[in-house]
Amino acid sequence: MLDQVSETEAVAETLLEVNNIEVIYNHVILVLKGVSLTVPKGGITALLGGNGAGKTTTLKAISNLLHSERGEVTKGSILYRNEPVADKSPSDLVDRGVIQVMEGRHCFEHLTVEENLLTGSYTRKDGRAAIAADLELVYDYFPRLKERRTSQAGYTSGGEQQMCAIGRALMSRPETILLDEPSMGLAPQLVEQIFGIVKRLNEEQGVTFLLAEQNTNVALRFAHYGYILESGRVVMDGPAAELRENPDVKEFYLGMSEDGRKSFRDVRSYRRRKRWLS
Repeated sequence: MLDQVSETEAVAETLLEVNNIEVIYNHVILVLKGVSLTVPKGGITALLGGNGAGKTTTLKAISNLLHSERGEVTKGSILYRNEPVADKSPSDLVDRGVIQVMEGRHCFEHLTVEENLLTGSYTRKDGRAAIAADLELVYDYFPRLKERRTSQAGYTSGGEQQMCAIGRALMSRPETILLDEPSMGLAPQLVEQIFGIVKRLNEEQGVTFLLAEQNTNVALRFAHYGYILESGRVVMDGPAAELRENPDVKEFYLGMSEDGRKSFRDVRSYRRRKRWLS
């Protein structure tokens, strides 16, 4: 795995840069409307917002998985290590160290847990010994997977399948993982466990994460920086600690309001602060 990076290095180097992208599906449906964000090396960056805000589309635009769903980036640019990725295939990006863990805990149900994990190493050329060492490292982080290594993945629990999906991504020796809705459908205790492992992988192995998550409360406790999307636009961003204390975020996303969740667009003062929402 990657060596741990210092906080200074993480701040100094930007791995991923998304510049004012627009995404259209089926040549008609405009989903993203000028999204921009940066992901620093060695950090955990959270992409937050409700269902339909554009989080998954943003990740698929980065990993170039949009074309399989008749989507395309029609404006803006996406750079990884200062190089455009528009002409790269998803497998090219995996070779460069960028891999997406899809929403929904996608596993090969007919394969065992260990066989699923090993599929993540199919692009590697560093030999069986290195792959075996990384498999044991994955088992160190996910001891439950070691217990279930011979079980068919389709018969494991939702939490175990999520661990398997993340573990499979780790087997490709990634520099950056795009993690889509890791908490979906999981019990709170499992959510804490998954995010705790993400934090350990970030701190101990230097893996950079861009994670899309509806559970704003949990994501902001583990992330370093956050972007909040609504209707295909970034409406707020900042260090996670500051977002947690922001009164608008508390009211609209952390459930600290008697009136329930609202849209940022309903708040006149917010529109004054963010001129492009007018």
